[in-house]
Amino acid sequence: MSAPIGAAVDIAVLDYGMGNRRSVEKALEHVGARVLVTSDPALLRASAGLVVPGVGAFPRAMDNLRELGLDELLRERVAAATPVLGICLGMELAFDYSSELGGSPGLGIVPGEVQMLAPGPLKLPHIGWNEVTFVNRRSPLIAELPPRCAFYHVHSFAPVPSHEQDVLGRADYGSPFVSAVEHGSFYGVQFHPEKSSAAGLQLLANFTRICLAHSQARPLPLAS
Repeated sequence: MSAPIGAAVDIAVLDYGMGNRRSVEKALEHVGARVLVTSDPALLRASAGLVVPGVGAFPRAMDNLRELGLDELLRERVAAATPVLGICLGMELAFDYSSELGGSPGLGIVPGEVQMLAPGPLKLPHIGWNEVTFVNRRSPLIAELPPRCAFYHVHSFAPVPSHEQDVLGRADYGSPFVSAVEHGSFYGVQFHPEKSSAAGLQLLANFTRICLAHSQARPLPLAS
């Protein structure tokens, strides 16, 4: 893993009642971030970056976000160029629509839809380590990671971005699927970096550096 961050930065993990908040919190702390798990809009706005975790069903997650008023807050933060990282379901929610459980509109941050995997003879959900091939080597989210890298996945759905330039990484499970995206200040991964050993910690360290650079309003070096 890369060297420590070198300066403290506040990152908020969105608490909307869906999934793996504590494990994400611990992983971010491990790479040097100061972490707060919260649904308080004032605290979320004050943070240098936001992480949207998630395990569960898309429609219920959107209902939870709307009930807490966090759907508009997330759109607001991305529009203000605040770095936001969506993990698994947290990434899927950023899209326009998901076909899960009869269909549900999403946040509309990233153009495209979320659709069920087409695994062929393989079983759903897709659970386990799978190699991701990164297609945008200039993204700061993947600095110091190799072009192909294994991450831990647990999912039955995956995004289908409308625009190829939003695709950051792809994997294959019976058929190809998009496993990482980048759109403006929104970053999304279908896998779980907090469960992906050294590579996952590297990615979270990179996101923490993105948040630090944003908070200091200075340009961030691109990945080599």
